[in-house]
Amino acid sequence: MASSNHPNSYVHPTAVVDEGAVLHDGSKVWHFCHVMPDAVIGLGSSLGQNTFVARGVVLGRNVKVQNNVSLYEGLSIEDDVFLGPSCVFTNVRNPRSAVNRQGEYESTLVKKGATVGANATVRCGVTLGEHCFVAAGAVVTENVPDRALVMGVPAKQVGWVSDHGMQLTFDQNGIATCPESGQSYQLEHNQIKSL
Repeated sequence: MASSNHPNSYVHPTAVVDEGAVLHDGSKVWHFCHVMPDAVIGLGSSLGQNTFVARGVVLGRNVKVQNNVSLYEGLSIEDDVFLGPSCVFTNVRNPRSAVNRQGEYESTLVKKGATVGANATVRCGVTLGEHCFVAAGAVVTENVPDRALVMGVPAKQVGWVSDHGMQLTFDQNGIATCPESGQSYQLEHNQIKSL
């Protein structure tokens, strides 16, 4: 893929953006980052200091990657995702230095609006649902439902969150209102939907 860096993107002088990487309008690549060929940084997305983006990784629009995050092959990140400082994604379940497993990379999907907290670890091969919230330090080994709040080692669901990331408390009718946005949600069959 030819390089198609948008003139309105910003790359700090200490960052390395390889030929063939794509930076869309308004994207920012800060100190000491490395973006490899065929990586795509979406419209208005930002890579904090010391971020690594492997070849083929695609970031959607308005993705905020905080400092010291490595995004390895097999990872896809949709729009409006927040990745906290030093969170970790893997792409092989059983790595060994002496065994080449590059052909065994597993796909991981982070859906729209999800948050991954600082120092959380996400094992490869899982999907993080829309607007879910992975607490700081959690270790995710299974799929996370849309708008679920998970925490702990291994991560377990402890509640639900609104699109604004606020924990929801449901009444006897299965209705909750986000204390920040005023948006109402309904819990039904272990899923929530906005009303």
